[in-house]
Parts: sequence; C-alpha cells; structure tokens
Amino acid sequence: MSLPKIVFLDRATIPAHIHVPHLPFDHQWVEYDTTTPEQVIERIYDATVVITNKVVLKGELISQLPDLKLIAVSATGYNNVDIEACRANNIAVTNIQGYATQSVPEHVVAMIFALRRNLFAYHQDIADGHWQRSGQFCFFTHPINDIAGSTLGIVGSGTLGQATASLAKAIGMHVLFAERKGAKACREGFTPFEQVLKQADVLTLHCPLNEQTESLIGADELKTMKSSAVVINTGRGGLVDESALVNALKQGDIAGAGVDVFTQEPADNSNPLLANSALPNLLLTPHVAWGSDSAISKLVAILIDNIAAFERGEQQNRIV
Repeated sequence: MSLPKIVFLDRATIPAHIHVPHLPFDHQWVEYDTTTPEQVIERIYDATVVITNKVVLKGELISQLPDLKLIAVSATGYNNVDIEACRANNIAVTNIQGYATQSVPEHVVAMIFALRRNLFAYHQDIADGHWQRSGQFCFFTHPINDIAGSTLGIVGSGTLGQATASLAKAIGMHVLFAERKGAKACREGFTPFEQVLKQADVLTLHCPLNEQTESLIGADELKTMKSSAVVINTGRGGLVDESALVNALKQGDIAGAGVDVFTQEPADNSNPLLANSALPNLLLTPHVAWGSDSAISKLVAILIDNIAAFERGEQQNRIV
C-alpha cells in the first residue's frame, strides 16, 4: 500500500525561516512555493491531503480527485475552497483558528499609535527638510492625539475583536462593540452601529466578509464619523469601499486610515489605496497583521496537528 501523499501548494505563504514540524506518521511530502491555477490538477491528482493557504480549489477540480481525503487550509478563511463540493465528495476540510490573537491586536494598536500621533507624517516632514528649515527646536504641522481616553469602536466580536478590546483597554481606551449594521434590536454589551460610527475616535474591523458585510464602510459611513477619527482594517479588503476611503482622507471626512488587507492581493497600482500611498495619513501594510513569527509558528503547529488528528480518525478544526 502506497504512503499517503501530502501536497503543500503554496509553501511560500509561510516564511522560509519558520520551521514546519514533521508529521508523526509515514507519508510522502511534496511542497511548492507557489501554484498557478493551471498547475493545480497536475500537482494534486494523486494527493491524499492538500494544504492550501490561498490557492483556489473549485468544485469541478475537486470532483476529479478520487484519492483526496483532506484539504487542510493553512489559514482561518476558507472561501478559496468549494465547501459544498467537498461535502458531496466526502472530503474533509480543516482550517486554523486562534493563532493570531496577539499578532493582529498588536498590529492594530501599532497603527493606532502611528496614525493618531501622526508619526509617519512627521517622519516625512523631516525627510523633506521642513523641520530643519523652521529654525524651531520642535515643529508642529500635524495634530497629535492621545490614545488613552479615546474611544475604540470594534466591528466584530469574535476572538480577534475581543483580543483587540483587551489590549485597547490596557492602554486606556474606552471600547464599544458595534451591533450588526441594520439590526432592529441591540444585544446586551453592544452599541448600535450608527452610534459607534459617531462616537469612535478609532474604528477597527474584525468581522467576516460576506454578502452582509461587503462595503460595510462606504462614503455614507465615513461621513458619519468624526473628522478626527481613524479607520483600521485588518479584517478583509472588501469590508471597506477603497475609493470612498481615499476620498474621505482627501476631503478630511476622517483623519487617517491603516489598511492591511485589500480587495485584490497582491494589490497593484490600479488600486486606489496604492495609487494614493503617498498620503501622509494613509498607512498601508501587505496583509501581515497576522504574521508575527510566534503567530506563524503556532499556525504551522496547528496545521500539522490538524492533519495528524485526521489520520488518527479524530475531528479537529473541521469545517466539513
């Protein structure tokens, strides 16, 4: 009997210096840094387990893989996998949960400090020589706002939203969890969505992207916010209308934005955020909020444990 074949389609989504633990059973291991859509079928046609982070596995492809038993998603989001096709073909799907509860909140708070205190704008002033020409020992060209005492509005009350709330409270912020947009009633512990928009000095997004949340924050929502407010998106790119966000920054509807996720990744210069990356109140990072070394090490440990649990006949982090 041949050994189970495990194929990792996009190993480059895990930094090379992060060690991937060995599985505790005999197997064949094949990994590729990247895989194009045209290469998928030839690489996994005889695979028992497929590991994917962002490579798309569509239904028509899944149905052509008689040996496939498990798709192990090396991320939390699994919208790149046709779940119904997996269910129909008796293929298990697992994902990774709870690995970035320190990394993402720290990234959010780092963005809050950078934007509320206008660190990037001041750095650019020095780079451009404005301070040196001023003749003053200090140089005030941008507002500097304290973090302690300010209000953080959080959209999404899952693990990451709660972890961000804990860290925000530790640095003296007042936290409001937003009720779902358009909800007729407000749950205990939540604040109506529109009220959070009006009160928040910082709005951070940690909710899933679906039909209800696509373009959750658009022109109308941005105009509702304080002109001194900051928007942080480390959730999913589609949660925010990117063109509306750029317009709001240029028009002064809000004071700043920190964006780690984009509607298309990698983004190119046709993306309005990249096209306006020189704005002093816009801070962009390339989908790395989740990616501290400790978080990624935890992710790969969970990934390997998910596969090992499946081999033992146990259900762990199962989607299907």
